Amino acid sequence: MKASELRQLSIAELRAKEKELRKELMEMRFKKSIGRLDNPAKYRQLKRDLARVLTVIREKELGIR
Repeated sequence: MKASELRQLSIAELRAKEKELRKELMEMRFKKSIGRLDNPAKYRQLKRDLARVLTVIREKELGIR
């Protein structure tokens, strides 16, 4: 997911996306702890996507973009 795509969403949609990513990340963290993680690269990608969403939310709150 690209930041330019995220910037087109409203803050409410971004908050929903954040919630979804946090839930998915928690599930992957659990799978990782029991050794059942299928795709370790996806875990890293989820963390980055969550960071992008949080960055865009903050930009919108500050009125930067």
